[in-house]
Amino acid sequence: MRTSTDFSPLYRSFIGFDHLAGLIEKASHADKQSSYPPYNVELLAEDRYRITMATAGFTDDELEIETKQNTLVITGTKAAINKDSSRNFLHQGIAERNFERKFQLGDHVKVIGAFMEHGLLHIDLEREIPEALKPRKIAINDKSLFQKRTIQNATSQPGEQNS
Repeated sequence: MRTSTDFSPLYRSFIGFDHLAGLIEKASHADKQSSYPPYNVELLAEDRYRITMATAGFTDDELEIETKQNTLVITGTKAAINKDSSRNFLHQGIAERNFERKFQLGDHVKVIGAFMEHGLLHIDLEREIPEALKPRKIAINDKSLFQKRTIQNATSQPGEQNS
């Protein structure tokens, strides 16, 4: 039985994406997360996202949101429930259990903020692509820039500084 995927055919035309193979491999071997609590992921604009999670019964103090190494971790920890409570449920359909939900964030995706509204936790995210990584136009010259530099270096006088 094959346990890993061979990505070598992709390497012929996708240069610099070898880290994606690692992410896919990691996702395929990841422990199964429970479906609790339910959540939505929305695309608000081209580089803006929102995760909305149903956290009924949790207060702000019982929720923790943390990012580390491109992983968003949301943890809900309910205070210990007293067994001798005066509450006597005939049916308890609202889950009051602890949870941890993890999301793998893409490169340059940052958490902008979070807020609670009507029992829903909203987490806003944004992809901020650095200027150096944005597309740019490349001018077509009549000669190689390497050749121009070689000529400039050859005509420079000894002791002169090239800029």
